[in-house]
Amino acid sequence: MAVASLVLVASILSVVPASGTAGATGNANGAGSEPRLGIAALNPAAAADGLDVAPPEADGPNGLLEVLPAPGQGASGAVAGASSAGAPGASGSAGAAGGLAPLAAAGIPADPPVSSPAPTGPYLADGTLLKPVAVDTSVPDGSGTLRTYRVQSGDTLTGIARRFGLSMMTLWWANDLTSKDDLHVGQTLIIPPVNGLVVRVKDGDTLASIASSTGVSADEIVAFNGLTDRTVIIGQTLVIPGARGDAIPTPTPRPAPVFTARSSGSGSGSSGGGTSVRPPVSYGGGAFAWPVPGGYISQYFHTGHYALDIAADWGTPVRAAAAGTVVFAGWKNNGGGYQVWLANGSGLYTAYYHMSALSVGAGQQVSRGQQIGRIGATGWATGPHLHFEVWRGPMWEGGSRVNPLNFY
Repeated sequence: MAVASLVLVASILSVVPASGTAGATGNANGAGSEPRLGIAALNPAAAADGLDVAPPEADGPNGLLEVLPAPGQGASGAVAGASSAGAPGASGSAGAAGGLAPLAAAGIPADPPVSSPAPTGPYLADGTLLKPVAVDTSVPDGSGTLRTYRVQSGDTLTGIARRFGLSMMTLWWANDLTSKDDLHVGQTLIIPPVNGLVVRVKDGDTLASIASSTGVSADEIVAFNGLTDRTVIIGQTLVIPGARGDAIPTPTPRPAPVFTARSSGSGSGSSGGGTSVRPPVSYGGGAFAWPVPGGYISQYFHTGHYALDIAADWGTPVRAAAAGTVVFAGWKNNGGGYQVWLANGSGLYTAYYHMSALSVGAGQQVSRGQQIGRIGATGWATGPHLHFEVWRGPMWEGGSRVNPLNFY
């Protein structure tokens, strides 16, 4: 009975609140001498920095962390606040004082509450917030230096190149042209910023291999294209200043008809004969016809270059500057490629070099302005043009070359 009575009394005492504590479950009478962190999470009005240093007298038992109550919460909070004197708060007002007093006593100002807007989404079905990130996948290269031009009626590749201060071959290489027939009205051409090549990186290419194949240093390629990485990427566009591509392929010329010379008392020559060429006795006089209609002088007559170079698009017709007899038509290994020589009378000769095709044969009589071939770059030539010579006296046999412009 005695034991039962003790158990009953103890049970009653355990549920009866102690006098003056109003249900508080802690105190501020601990003797901890070191600063402790006070968590003001329950005090949004104070809302310091979340973790504040409190004075020793505000320590809980055994110097443990103590949660500071919100104003008005008083002893009903989970842990009682401490007043400036260290007494437990017994009411709402006392709890407020107990919660703020340690901060003020420590000289720590209470920060105003800070609110942040809630993220607006998007969210996954499970509530996960998605934050999209834009990834910059662009690679620096030379594509930004390229321009375009739409071909108009009357344009030639040579004329377009001159308009932009480039060589005709630069446009030829940049646009992967294979013949003059590739150029048509409405076509869009790529216009590089300088003479050279436009290279599109393909599988297996490296900066070193591109530099080796083009003859331009890797450092120059990097600098001109503004590269930030020396590793090139497939599809990357690089402008290679000063580089050169393949020469325009030499087409197989059509066989020129063979004519016999016209002799006194006979009719006009016919094909298939083989008599010696008899040139005109005298030159009829008058100004020469321009041998390349639409062409322009790319190099004048001067010491070391005893001719006019007249540039034009590949395949442009070449015409006889004066009437005469064809004394040679074909290929010669003298650097002139496919060529035609005309005897114009009075010891005057005209010669036409680097052509891609011939329209006349040895012994044929031609008139002033008649087509004798087409512009090309055969022999020693860097681009399509006509090397045009005028001779006084037998060609390469005692004669001398004179300035063709003297006859215009």
